[in-house]
Amino acid sequence: MNILGNILWLILGGLLTAIGYFIVGLLFCITIIGIPFGVQLMKFAAFALSPFGKNPEFPKGNMGCLTLGFNILWIVFGWWEIAIMHFIFGCLFCITIVGIPFGVQHFKLAKLSLLPFGSSIK
Repeated sequence: MNILGNILWLILGGLLTAIGYFIVGLLFCITIIGIPFGVQLMKFAAFALSPFGKNPEFPKGNMGCLTLGFNILWIVFGWWEIAIMHFIFGCLFCITIVGIPFGVQHFKLAKLSLLPFGSSIK
C-alpha cells in the first residue's frame, strides 16, 4: 500500500512539491547563513518524494540550544506558513474519504515543517 500511495502522491502533486522545496533549498544554500535552512528544506524535499510509510520524529527530552535557536529563527522569519499551508491542504483532502490518506501525509509535513531542526524522518 505504501508503494501505491507514494506513486499516487508523486503523480498528484508530490513531485512538484519536492521540486519546489529542493530549488528553494538550493537557493538558501548559496549563502553561508542560509545553509542550515536550506538543509531543512532538502529534508522536506526528500520527505515529500515518498511520505507514505515514513514518520517525522522529534528528539525526546531537551533540545540543544543551537537546535532551539534555529527553530525560533525558523518561526520568526515566517517559515511557519509552510505548516499552515500543509495543515489547510490536509483538511481539504480529509473532506473526502478517498483523500484521507493524502490528508494524513500533509499533516505529517505540517508537523515536520513547524519545528524542523532536530527532527528526523524514520
